[in-house]
Amino acid sequence: MPKPRARDLGLPFQGRPGPFNAITDVEGVRVGFCTLTDPGRAMRTGVTAVVPRVESGVPQPVMAGQFTLNGNGEMTGTHWINDAGYFIGPVCITNTHGIGAVHHGVTEWMIENYADWFQAEHAWAMPVVAETYDGILNDINALHVEPRHAGMAIKAAKGGFVEEGSTGGGNGMIAYEFKAGTGTSSRRVRLGGQEFTVGALVQANHGRRGWFQVLGRPVGALMPEGAWRDTDQGSIIVVIATDAPLGPLTLRHLARRGSMGVARGGTPAGNSSGDIFLAFSTANPGPMPQTDRAGPAQPAINQELSGSLYVADTEAMEEAIVNAIVAGVDVAAVKPKGLVVKGIDTGALAALFAKG
Repeated sequence: MPKPRARDLGLPFQGRPGPFNAITDVEGVRVGFCTLTDPGRAMRTGVTAVVPRVESGVPQPVMAGQFTLNGNGEMTGTHWINDAGYFIGPVCITNTHGIGAVHHGVTEWMIENYADWFQAEHAWAMPVVAETYDGILNDINALHVEPRHAGMAIKAAKGGFVEEGSTGGGNGMIAYEFKAGTGTSSRRVRLGGQEFTVGALVQANHGRRGWFQVLGRPVGALMPEGAWRDTDQGSIIVVIATDAPLGPLTLRHLARRGSMGVARGGTPAGNSSGDIFLAFSTANPGPMPQTDRAGPAQPAINQELSGSLYVADTEAMEEAIVNAIVAGVDVAAVKPKGLVVKGIDTGALAALFAKG
């Protein structure tokens, strides 16, 4: 039985979410996990996969934009996204030392899934793989994540309800000194007579307790029990999806606005934090540029009308992080020994907002 989500606790988030209040409310987007937990091996890690479209064995570019608030982290493939404005294949998130294994696994999946393309063309794979550090709750140096785990996460991808907290790459993650991990949310937006969805998925592993705010309230200061850090350590990876037809420049701006939602939680994005954002649009499916040299114009929303998308993005981001935290449960640390990273007291959190 899943734990209550933030809205179930009565937290009055603004905006209108989609039916699952998840990134999967964007039609075609699916999320899959490979969660690796074995206390006997000090293993608490995994892989999360976000698949932008239902795959048919033919690669289709996904328009995208990327933004880095603070760069102490990794998201592969972003140089090409910044130059070309698109990527192909799934987006995967894991732990810091799992980047290479997951990159290998996604490459294997792409060669297999796009077999005809790789046979017929001088094709190349440039997977998007991101990370945050889980070495407090997981023996990260044991390299538990293997290439096959990436394929397992991708093959497990589905629409609808998304598990949060200790799932996939979020399994060993901590935010504001609470057990956290994977979180998601969405917003519906009416724009130019049409309705669109903006969804966010985060791997939240950032922040100190005293900074933590929820809807402007100093929750961290009001719930200090169990805080244990002297310095800020950790990162956040953000994936934003929309079905609105946007060009790469507007998607880069959408990725940048995601940082506003993260900031609402109270973090200043410290020097040791990797705060990395990716936004993509599922609109305008089409062939790879290499096989479509005529380059037909793609319809896109005028950037001057994108303000409501930015608001939706910020709102969904804020809620996704809180969802990641309220899903957390107590977990014993691998290092330092004796530390137990607590899940947030959801009853106490609800009470703070019930008081009005």
